[in-house]
Amino acid sequence: MQNAAHITARQRAVLTATAQLYIDSGEPVSSQAVAQAPAAQGIAVSSATVRNTMADLADAGLLEQPHTSAGRVPSAKGFRVYVETLSAGERIRPALLQPASRTQIDATLNQAAGTQDFLERTSHVLASLSSGVGLAVASVSGSDLLEHIHFSRLSANTALAVVVMRSGLVRDRVLTLNRELSAVELETAARFLNENFRGWSVERVRLEIQSHIERERSEYQRLLASVEDLWAQSVPAEQTVYVEGVLNLVTAPLGGADERLRLREMLAALEEKERLIALLNAYIDARQESVRVIFDLDEHAPAMEGLVLIAAPAMVNGETRGALGVIGPKRIDYETTMNAVGYVAQLFDRMLQRTDGTAL
Repeated sequence: MQNAAHITARQRAVLTATAQLYIDSGEPVSSQAVAQAPAAQGIAVSSATVRNTMADLADAGLLEQPHTSAGRVPSAKGFRVYVETLSAGERIRPALLQPASRTQIDATLNQAAGTQDFLERTSHVLASLSSGVGLAVASVSGSDLLEHIHFSRLSANTALAVVVMRSGLVRDRVLTLNRELSAVELETAARFLNENFRGWSVERVRLEIQSHIERERSEYQRLLASVEDLWAQSVPAEQTVYVEGVLNLVTAPLGGADERLRLREMLAALEEKERLIALLNAYIDARQESVRVIFDLDEHAPAMEGLVLIAAPAMVNGETRGALGVIGPKRIDYETTMNAVGYVAQLFDRMLQRTDGTAL
């Protein structure tokens, strides 16, 4: 067997049954169990036939045998084929999400007060449904509109900025200043931004401030320079990440003699939010139109070996506003998790359109 795409219908059915049984039980799967599984009925006629088929799948690198006397489990390559089979069979669609899961998501997200609250709730509900780690990343869009900004002096060269966007996103940041600004100067800068740029897009504010500086000179230019520095630090290009359910991995079987050490490494990696942002940015493409499943996380973050990422871009009217998804063990419930991620992504689009005042 040269290519996984060329496996026979029987081999695909046996692989699918093995994957589903392993996801349900967490234990290596025997040929007898596969022969009795609904996914293999009508194709694999006996446990002996299944045993031979599983041996062929193992030779192709689609199944693995953890122990000499144990049954088989899907490899990362095998899980890829399993996910392809689910998608080809049109089982991966948000509309097919189980009613109980849909109700749970709706109850959690429909009362969200703006983007930030929505994404915080998203990470929680995805962790709950998948028993994995729920992730949601918010980006400040260049087209997002400013509602209000406030500066508070913390010390000689630091200030607190609170930025409220019309989408409901609230950002608070501690700013490091190039020079000391008094409370009066900070108040003047905030008033200037609020009076002149309320309702403007983030990118338009930046361009207009630069334009003012180029046109003006003297003390007014000095004020604008301070405003520009405060604005650039208050609304940076970086992203905010929400994480929920890290403890779910503690009880997830990952396999291997060094499991405890690897678990600690994975938990440490998940606590580094910058790494999670980089991970999502590396794999989630704004051009994709469906949920994506990534098995080779260890290529980007070695501590993620043994985990899978199921994610989708969070978009509004075709513009990416972030990403959402789940990180979990390879024996995660792919069908439920993929449909849940897709459904939440749709809700994000509808919720943000409503917040922005556009038609649903």
